[in-house]
Amino acid sequence: MYAPIALNPARAWRSYCGGKLIGEIHGRTEPDGHYPEEWLMSVVEARNPAEVSAPGEGLSLRMDGGGTLKESIERDPEGMLGAGKTSPGVLMKILDAAQRLSVQVHPTQQDAQRLFHSPYGKTECWHVLGGREIDGEKPYIYFGFRPGVTREIWAELFRRQDIPGMLACLHKISVLPGQTYFIRGGVPHAIGPGCLLAEIQEPTDLTLRTERVSPSGEPLPDLSCHQGIGFERMLDCFDYGGLSLEATLETWRVPPKTVWKDENCEIVSLLDARHTPLFRLEKLRVFDQMKITPGGNFHGIYVLSGCGQCICHDKIEEIGPGSQYFVPAACDDYALCAKRGSMTVLRWYGPEK
Repeated sequence: MYAPIALNPARAWRSYCGGKLIGEIHGRTEPDGHYPEEWLMSVVEARNPAEVSAPGEGLSLRMDGGGTLKESIERDPEGMLGAGKTSPGVLMKILDAAQRLSVQVHPTQQDAQRLFHSPYGKTECWHVLGGREIDGEKPYIYFGFRPGVTREIWAELFRRQDIPGMLACLHKISVLPGQTYFIRGGVPHAIGPGCLLAEIQEPTDLTLRTERVSPSGEPLPDLSCHQGIGFERMLDCFDYGGLSLEATLETWRVPPKTVWKDENCEIVSLLDARHTPLFRLEKLRVFDQMKITPGGNFHGIYVLSGCGQCICHDKIEEIGPGSQYFVPAACDDYALCAKRGSMTVLRWYGPEK
C-alpha cells in the first residue's frame, strides 16, 4: 500500500540573504542568512560555488529515515511517478528575500537542451504569499524588458556593469499577497527585497546572471553568472521582445480561479494547463475534512497555515505550518482534516505528459 510520504525541510545556499519569514512559517525565530529558500519535493541538487556547497544540498529527505526522495523514486519509478516516468519534472520552493536578487534569466527547454544538455529549462511561476517592508519599501519585483531594449543595448550595459541602467530596462512592479506571475524561460527578472513567494519551476538550478557582484557586494565568479556557456551565449538567452507595463501584466500575471467549493474545502487554481503544460499549482482551504483521490497523479502538498491531520489507511499524522508530503502516483485515497479552524495548503503537480 502507498501513502503520502512526509519530507524534511531542505534548504539551499544562495548568494542573497533572507529566510526569516520561512522560519516564521515553521514557528521559530530565525535570522536572515544565506539559506533563504526551502526546496520542496526536490530531486535537484543546488548549483553553488564549491566553497559553499554541500553534497546533496537541496535534495528532499524522507522524514522516516528512508533516504532521499530521489533514491525512493529511482527504486520504484512506476509506483512513485506512474508508468513511463523517471523524474517528477517539477521543483517547488518557498523563497524569502531580504535583499534584491540579481538581474537574471533562465533558459527555455530548447536553450537548455542545446547549451546544457538538459531536458529541462527553468520556466517558473511565483505565487506571492506575503512579505515585509525593507528599508521602508514594500515588496516589488523587476519583470520583463520595456519596449526598445535590444541585445546591443543590453550587452553594452552588461559590459559596463551599469546596474542602474539594467534595472531601468525592466518594469518595476509592486506585488501583493495572492498574486501569481508566470515567468517563461527567456524573460528577464529580479525578485525584490521583502518578497515571500512560493515558486514552482522546471527541475533545474540553471540561472544566468548579468550582475557580476552579489547583492551583498561580493564578486561572483564568471561561472556563477554564465554557468559555463560564456557571456555571449548567455546574452543570447534573453527574450528581447519588450512589452508595455500593461501588456506585461496582461500576459504574465495570472488571476486565481476557484474550481471547487463546498462545506469541506475550497480549491483555487493558481496556474494550470491554460498557461503551461509544465506544472500545475493550487491553493486548498480545508474547513473540515477533504478527501483526496490521487487517481494515478503524483503531487506535493505543503501546509502554509492552520493545523490538522493527514490520514491514509490507519496511519494518522499531525500536520501544521511547514509540513510537506510527496504523494505517490499509486497512493490510495487520503484525507486532510482541519482542527481548530481552517488549513491553507499548497498542492502542485508535474508535467501533464
